[in-house]
Amino acid sequence: MTPTREAAERLDGTDPLAPLRKRFMLPDGVVYLDGNSLGPMPTGTPDALEHTIHQQWAPHLIKGWTDDGWLDAPLRVGHRIGRLLGAAPGQTIVGDSTSVQFFNALTAAARLRTDRTVLLVDADGFPTDRYLASSVARLLGLTLREVPMSGLAEALASDADQVAVVAASPVDFRTGELWDMRALTKAAHDAGAVTVWDLCHATGALPLALDEDRVDFAVGCSYKFLSGGPGAPAYLYAAERHHPVADQPLTGWLGHSAPFDMTSEYQPAEGISRFRIGAPHVLSLTALDAALDVFDEATVEQIRAKSLALSEFFLACYDDQLAGLGFELVTPRDPGRRGSQVTLRHPAAGRLMDTLAERGVIGDTRPPNLMRFGINSLYVTYTDVFDAVAALRLLAESGEFGS
Repeated sequence: MTPTREAAERLDGTDPLAPLRKRFMLPDGVVYLDGNSLGPMPTGTPDALEHTIHQQWAPHLIKGWTDDGWLDAPLRVGHRIGRLLGAAPGQTIVGDSTSVQFFNALTAAARLRTDRTVLLVDADGFPTDRYLASSVARLLGLTLREVPMSGLAEALASDADQVAVVAASPVDFRTGELWDMRALTKAAHDAGAVTVWDLCHATGALPLALDEDRVDFAVGCSYKFLSGGPGAPAYLYAAERHHPVADQPLTGWLGHSAPFDMTSEYQPAEGISRFRIGAPHVLSLTALDAALDVFDEATVEQIRAKSLALSEFFLACYDDQLAGLGFELVTPRDPGRRGSQVTLRHPAAGRLMDTLAERGVIGDTRPPNLMRFGINSLYVTYTDVFDAVAALRLLAESGEFGS
């Protein structure tokens, strides 16, 4: 099929997920392909926040913690996210930032292997992950080894008796390349190591099976594909088998077995509650909880199938419209190796993306010369994809951005 706008409109007309686009507040005339950085506001979010503010906080005051279930929100919302992770109840909790959760998970994982000395991380992972891994290594006296994803399995084999923790992401945040979580988790376990996965670019976009894959720990944000809102709280998954002995570094009072007893000694709570730290961010949790409602109407498998179809259509448009105009496709063509974004390389990536945004097409860039186009199947259409590539072609043909 030739990738025309008419073809895109026909595909939109047969898309079973098309009605879900109405569940998001998208400005008229805007093609939004940056949901892999910040998802748009769901239509149910304002009412949910209004209810919490005016029907709970204002009249109930401090009783909202108990009467309105605020104190239990991290567990309740964690269970909803756990369903998207392939996790049984009681293993996922929501609260604090991704950085805090990743630090906790890395430290707890390393403390499970105190006889080992190496912390192995993806050298091309998101900078925060590598910064925190370096900090944890210094704190615990570990040796930090940074190795590209393609070399992690080999690195594990060469240091099989020394690696304590392997930390990685299944989706490269820059290129959108997808890696095999199951295989790498098994390789880590075969070497006696513990895994910590960063799922920020996977949750809500890819089918996940953390329990089945025997993942140890996982962390993710909720403001990308989950559309929980700017700064929405992150989640932490900890496999139930580790709960009795998991020793996290940030022992806040709500992770205590009896927080309101105010005892002088810290005694961790049973189960996933031991990973709680401080007071829940109630308004942010309210917004996130409302955003998750859309996942009651579509399975992650449906979302993934449409994502792959959309990115295939993007690649067809790329081949048809951008060939010879100075672009390079970075994201793998193999659908089994592709996450939920398409990344192009161009010397004038920053200026091109800024100009696209002025024309109503919003994506983003990563240094030095990458252009990222995020694909969230819940609201991105085939027509969006065609219009984005067509707008990019017009800019490239203008001669203002190099040959």
